[in-house]
Amino acid sequence: MRILIVEDEIGIANFLKQGLEEESYTVAVAHTGDIGLMMALSGEYDLLLLDWMLPKKSGIEICTQFRKKYKETPIIFLTAKDTLDETIFGLQAGANDYIKKPFHFEELLERVRVQLRNNSEELTELTLGSIVLNTVAHTVFKSGKEIALTQKEFDLLALLIKNKGKVCSRTKIIESVWDIHFEYNTSVIDVFINALRKKLQLTNDDNYIQTIRGVGYIAKEL
Repeated sequence: MRILIVEDEIGIANFLKQGLEEESYTVAVAHTGDIGLMMALSGEYDLLLLDWMLPKKSGIEICTQFRKKYKETPIIFLTAKDTLDETIFGLQAGANDYIKKPFHFEELLERVRVQLRNNSEELTELTLGSIVLNTVAHTVFKSGKEIALTQKEFDLLALLIKNKGKVCSRTKIIESVWDIHFEYNTSVIDVFINALRKKLQLTNDDNYIQTIRGVGYIAKEL
């Protein structure tokens, strides 16, 4: 799981990064709101930890703009603001939770786990346009016609659909589908993507799997 921390207090950011990495999360940090928003909009992250008060752009601004593109990714505010009105304002902007500074790391960690667990609950049926993937029956249909996929093709398609609308980097794909966590030639991904496109008979009119050059792939409904 990849977490983005946007926090201008360097000591707090480093403390959180170290603690979360010790729990096996992959963590990136931004210290200003403008950089934080740019990183968040890359779609690389499974959860955002946002400070409320930031230079360049506030946490609220980041949250509001991020929610226009990504509806499901959980957001937790780190804030000294704790009045009822401020809490409601943050939640209405799109946050899932907030934690008041100062806080114990164990409490933050549990809130992170809860949000990631809630966001990753398995759906039996995943859809991408005319493509329907059933994780229990292990079937894939396109426009009502069943498509035979290998295990890795199925896993790759499931990953892309689960992250529909978000870019899946080549690193994320190789780690999630092939369980490889070291430097590796990721060109194997291109071979499997081409096989998927061929088997699903994707055309310019239903090009649901798109290449993001230099980054990875994204599943999008047209």
